[in-house]
Amino acid sequence: MGRVATVFTHRRPDETRAALVRLVEVARAAGWTLSFTPEETRKHALAPGEGLILDAPVARDADLCIALGGDGTILHGLRAYARTGVPVFGINFGEVGFLATIDPDGVTAGAERALRGDFDVLSLPGIEVSAGKNTWLAMNDVSFHRKQGLRVADLAFSVAEEEVGRVRCDGLVIATPAGSTGYNLANGGPVMAWGVEGLAVSFIAPHSLTARALVVAPQDPIAVRSRSNEEPVDVSVDGRPMCELQPGGRVSARFVGGVGTLAQVQGASFYHRLREKFGRLATGV
Repeated sequence: MGRVATVFTHRRPDETRAALVRLVEVARAAGWTLSFTPEETRKHALAPGEGLILDAPVARDADLCIALGGDGTILHGLRAYARTGVPVFGINFGEVGFLATIDPDGVTAGAERALRGDFDVLSLPGIEVSAGKNTWLAMNDVSFHRKQGLRVADLAFSVAEEEVGRVRCDGLVIATPAGSTGYNLANGGPVMAWGVEGLAVSFIAPHSLTARALVVAPQDPIAVRSRSNEEPVDVSVDGRPMCELQPGGRVSARFVGGVGTLAQVQGASFYHRLREKFGRLATGV
């Protein structure tokens, strides 16, 4: 069967349909097979054809993952292929697409480049999040939010078993370097360059004059506790609701190195992306 690439797309199939058709053409010409999960098969109403595997489970032994979408789609690919070494090549069809390596107007050249293996790879860390017996992997962040209509959250967080702070706030975010340009940045938290090891902790609308963001060393585990007597707090992993932090409850987070493999075109450094993505938004260009 030759080499296989798994394809993920975002939730608006009309926006990626033309790109997907072109990707199939490029893959057939290059002798690659494209694999689609049942969700992707239904989303695009795909029919059997040469070089296509439909209604397939995620092939952990794939040679490549191609994501047509924004950062959420790329994060899905990174989680699906965590700890496998399979590169995730992102073509941006999102709002910002900070993790993407190619813009939509470069689909054909980008697909050809991806299938040639003409890219660098960057190893990304993640966050292992645990609550009770449940464990999740975050590539960007884990966030805690007060429930709509309820009182503000009362959150305490500790690092390496030492309580660092307790803040009444709308929430708290723990972010990886890749995730530091997301929710964490919106909170005024520190931007961490790719390659930095550690996690950033920042607050959402803190009711305090002294609450400050913190960068935590990679070997130090973080625990978030609810000091509220009544109100539960919603917990999301990479923007997906996962569980509730009950009054008196605890959620733990720890840095895990080398779990994701992100493809990037040569010369597209973190600082280049930072200028292009956020400079463009700031100037409107």
